[in-house]
Amino acid sequence: MKLAELLAIRPGVTAVIGGGGKTTLLRTLGEELAGQHTVLLCTTTKIFPFQDLPCARTAESLDVLRQSHRLLCAGTDVPGTGKLAAPALPMADLVERFDYVLVEADGAARRPLKAHAPHEPVIPPEANQTICVVGASGFGQPILEAAHRSERYASLAGVAETAEAAPETEAAVLRAEGLHDKIYVNQVETLWDLADARALAALLDCPVLAGSLHRKEYFPCW
Repeated sequence: MKLAELLAIRPGVTAVIGGGGKTTLLRTLGEELAGQHTVLLCTTTKIFPFQDLPCARTAESLDVLRQSHRLLCAGTDVPGTGKLAAPALPMADLVERFDYVLVEADGAARRPLKAHAPHEPVIPPEANQTICVVGASGFGQPILEAAHRSERYASLAGVAETAEAAPETEAAVLRAEGLHDKIYVNQVETLWDLADARALAALLDCPVLAGSLHRKEYFPCW
C-alpha cells in the first residue's frame, strides 16, 4: 500500500507536526496523491520552498499555476531568510481550490524529536487530522541533543535533559500534549529502529505507522 493509504489521508486539510521528516512526508504524500488529485503543500509557520515544485507566492499566481499543475506549493516570502510563511489566501479558500491541502504546522530545528511551546503547533482549524512525526534516530540519544525544546520535553517526560530519549519518554510527551490523531515514526532503517517504533505504539492508543521515507518502506504498528 502507498503511504497516503496507510495514513488514510482524506480530502481537505491534513496537518503535520513533530520532529524529523515533516517536509519529506509532505512531499511524499503530495506526489502520491497528485496522480489523481490536485494537491497543495504549504505551512502555517516557516519552511523552505519545495525543490523542483512550482511555488505560488501570491493569490494570482496560485490561480494561474493550479491550471497546469496538480502538485504545487504556496507561501509568502519571509525577507532575508529564503523561507516561506503561510500562503496569501486563507485556508478556507485553499480548500475550495485543491482536493488536498497538506500543511507543515510545526518546526523542530532539524531535531528528530519535539516538545511544543504553548504557542505551538499552528494547526489550522480546518484540519481533519493531525499526524505527528517522530524521528527514530533520536532514540538512544540524550534528550538535550535529540529533542527540540529539550527542557520542556524532559519536563513532560519526567526525566532529566541528560537522560536518553526512548519510546517511553516519547510516549509520555505525546500523551501529555495530546496534539495528534496518528503517529508516523520516520527514520526506521534497522530492525532495532522498528522494535523502538513498536514499543512506542504499544504505549499509545492511536494508530502508529513506522517507516523509512527515503526507502519508501512502511510498517503498520497497530
